[in-house]
Amino acid sequence: MNRDLPVPPTPEPAPQGISLDVLREKYLKNGEQGIDELYDRVARALASVEAPEQREHWQRVFRDNLAAGAIGAGRIMSAAGTDLQATLINCFVQPVGDCIQGRDEAGFPGIYEALREAAETMRRGGGVGYDFSRIRPRGARVKGTGSTASGPCSYINVFDQSCATVESAGARRGAQMGVLRIDHPDVREFITAKRTPGRWNNFNVSVAVPDAFFTALEQDGDWQLAHVAAPGEERLRAGAHQRADGQWVYETVKARALWDTVMRSAYDFAEPGILFIDAIQRDNNLRAIETITATNPCGEQPLPPYGCCDLGPIILPRFVRHPFGLDGEPCFDFEAFGQAVATQVRALDNVLDLTFWPLPEQQREAQAKRRIGVGFTGLGNTLTLLRLRYDRPEGCEMARRIAERMRDAAYAASVALAKEKGAFPLFEASTYLESGTFASRLPEPLKAAIREHGIRNSHLLSIAPTGTVSLAFADNASNGIEPAFAWTYTRKKREADGGTREYEVADHAWRLWRERGGDVVQLPQWFVSALEMGADEHIAMMAAVQPYIDTSISKTVNVPADCPYEDFQDLYRRAWRAGLKGLATYRPNAILGAVLQTTPTPAATHAGPAPDPMRAVIESRPKGALNAVAEKIEYWTHEGHKTSYLVVSFLPVPLADGGTAERAIEFFMPVGQHGESQQWITSSMRLLSLAARGGFLERALSDMRKVAWDRGPVRLGHLVKEDGTQVPRWHESEVAAIAYAVQNILARRRGERGEPAAQAEAAPTPAPGLMAGRPCPECGAHAVIRKDGCEQCTACGFLGACG
Repeated sequence: MNRDLPVPPTPEPAPQGISLDVLREKYLKNGEQGIDELYDRVARALASVEAPEQREHWQRVFRDNLAAGAIGAGRIMSAAGTDLQATLINCFVQPVGDCIQGRDEAGFPGIYEALREAAETMRRGGGVGYDFSRIRPRGARVKGTGSTASGPCSYINVFDQSCATVESAGARRGAQMGVLRIDHPDVREFITAKRTPGRWNNFNVSVAVPDAFFTALEQDGDWQLAHVAAPGEERLRAGAHQRADGQWVYETVKARALWDTVMRSAYDFAEPGILFIDAIQRDNNLRAIETITATNPCGEQPLPPYGCCDLGPIILPRFVRHPFGLDGEPCFDFEAFGQAVATQVRALDNVLDLTFWPLPEQQREAQAKRRIGVGFTGLGNTLTLLRLRYDRPEGCEMARRIAERMRDAAYAASVALAKEKGAFPLFEASTYLESGTFASRLPEPLKAAIREHGIRNSHLLSIAPTGTVSLAFADNASNGIEPAFAWTYTRKKREADGGTREYEVADHAWRLWRERGGDVVQLPQWFVSALEMGADEHIAMMAAVQPYIDTSISKTVNVPADCPYEDFQDLYRRAWRAGLKGLATYRPNAILGAVLQTTPTPAATHAGPAPDPMRAVIESRPKGALNAVAEKIEYWTHEGHKTSYLVVSFLPVPLADGGTAERAIEFFMPVGQHGESQQWITSSMRLLSLAARGGFLERALSDMRKVAWDRGPVRLGHLVKEDGTQVPRWHESEVAAIAYAVQNILARRRGERGEPAAQAEAAPTPAPGLMAGRPCPECGAHAVIRKDGCEQCTACGFLGACG
């Protein structure tokens, strides 16, 4: 093959059903029938801000670039070119000051003014990040009213509820990020807030940590929790004092104890994430004129007050030639990729002049600095197509080369735009290129060009999660910088008529491999998924790419459920040492469940004894009707009597002796019987179905039985005592009660002893002498007390250890 000739892109597989549905539901507008019409609309809109005589030309260029894989983020693809008064910007940072109304002494909007501005932003389709650190801590003096403050966490409750009630444009619920500095006196309440079920459901939360904290941590030193607001009398009596810089020290704690609180919460509850706030500010091209204290909701864009995320990912697998090496040596087309990046810079710069702005402050901020965020998606799949492992140095090196090419092409394109349209208004070469900024590390020819011509955009690069745009436009390519999470999984989707539909959702690289005749039973070793690698491999990939990204990277380090805390507890500190700007983690557990439960792929199987047919992996639900049982389940919570209907489907499986047995493979609760607050039920049924097909149903039910609820125990079923009398059975949560009901259904189906389905009966009344106490190991009631030296349950009479 003549290497001097361009290699044509690899043909895309036929669209998946889920991709077409997401495209229709979220992105097609005004009668559009397909993706070509959508691309026409978006390209026409992007070109509309060009000079009239140039619009037709740029419409063609933008249209070709969209088809090549340079797409806009979700807001652009959904709203550009429509008559919706919705923003094309995905996310913003909203400043919050230390006063109720008006503006505080530093000019920041008061809490309720910030709330109003955030609500308007979310209503127009934008997510919002906030730094709540300016709000005075609990117990601080409020001079004007002679009272004490309630602290930022109480106000975050208000922002959370506001988000829950504001439906964003296009039926998109607003996403939020809450940030608090680790030296704020209320930081421990902030760190642990999401341990309370239901609290701050509309927030991601991150702690902003300066380098000085890590120094204290490594020296086993003290750490002061301080604020500029003066404490009230009670705090003063407890030892609060003012230090030389004017800050009031509310408390001094051990750095290691505080850090353990952070890491324990991250281990058990997947939050808080972390922002390395000094690294963010050091690297900032505009550090001379702005201070960054918060990020957008997913963390890839550290932004100043009223800053915005104008994002556009490029689908990396589109630039792989000869994937898997089946028809030639696989390679990445850096030349075509660089051209796509250059055009994407112009497209996103045009978005800033095209979009509807929720607030005039956001428009002024954007026009003064013209931040954009060219990024990529599908990195994990790209490495697989190139036969490189994500978790090996050669994979990191290829990712580094791609990021470097993206940086250089983007900055060169922005300089060219500055020559044509002018530099961003606040550009000053001496501070922009001063030692330590991101721009100071650019190649010398680029820096010389910036000094001579300026640059159109202060920041140009950002790697965001791509969510539904990856499903709709990239054939479910791996998300952003992430590796693939699973090669296939089943997704159940609610239909408009109230029914549900199941899809097999396949990873793009896996589909391509299968279509080209590859063996999907024994996948090659370069098919490596997120949960097959350790945390250090995730961090290594971020460390390889971050030096070439002028903002940040949104990435979640997935940690297996059985990861010991001792291995996890140093994870954020390792990320800080690697020079990252932030990090989030996720460890599935009984409290959180799993982000996505999938059946293990056949690639993980090995020769050995024949698998147990009751535990073997079932790749997907068989088509057609299955035998099923439906039961009415009645139980009681603090809210009173509740009713649910459980449907369990069974698949006959052959046994070694020639017989058959029934195996539960699908769990379902019909729609329409639960309110929004009980959407966990749909999720639980989905996860149980995946567990059943994956062969670990018993373990999943056991884990569900351990889930606790802050609102008290739930009554379902009976315990039969030795004398034949019955007492109510209590469970720690609705989740646990439903799991118990499922266990009984399965036991009765197998012919084992199980309780009859719970029948309607009067609402529970306390048994005579029932007293509140610890949970009973026998009946589950919170009624174990200490009586006459013995532990006794006042609900069922259980006797425990005696003193």
